[in-house]
Amino acid sequence: MNPAKRRAIYARLQAGNPHPTTELRYRTPFELLVAVVLSAQATDVGVNKATARLFPVANTPEAILKLGESGLKEYVKTIGLFNGKARNILALSRILVDRHGGQVPRSRGALEALPGVGRKTANVVLNTAFGEPTIAVDTHIFRVANRTGLAPGKTVREVEDKLVKSTPDEFKKDAHHWLILHGRYVCKARRPECGRCPIYDLCEFKSKTA
Repeated sequence: MNPAKRRAIYARLQAGNPHPTTELRYRTPFELLVAVVLSAQATDVGVNKATARLFPVANTPEAILKLGESGLKEYVKTIGLFNGKARNILALSRILVDRHGGQVPRSRGALEALPGVGRKTANVVLNTAFGEPTIAVDTHIFRVANRTGLAPGKTVREVEDKLVKSTPDEFKKDAHHWLILHGRYVCKARRPECGRCPIYDLCEFKSKTA
């Protein structure tokens, strides 16, 4: 895909959604971090239901630690893999208190050193909480990047690197949100809704539907 077509794709996605953001509900970097950890292999809707109960009670590392493991599990038990996620959230809360003054660090290395935080989660926090031009690649973005020809790659990291390299700077901060929403609601896995796709004529997918 040539640079002009890439720019046109982002311009159209921007026109349809000038100020995109995550569908996870949060107010602070720590709330976002917890929500993203909980969202692995879970829906944003399910996470939001759990955090709507959790955050009014505990939305700081110190408050999470006071809840303890059994207390935290009561709030997140509706989410898949909640046992491991609860342990990770407690462990990362302890590290934030002990090493970072209770604040979420703004460096990739420090974020990825937290239990339950991989590269994708770090990218989401850096981008959404701190405005860094990172692009987190999840299953939706991986699919959209490959299907459209925007940034084809065999691995998540390959797609991420290609997106970061090829996305024009003025679109880089919001690219993650545009692509994930496009994949979630239009360019769906089983049956892409090409008939209402805003980038239909720019997409290089060979099996477009009418």
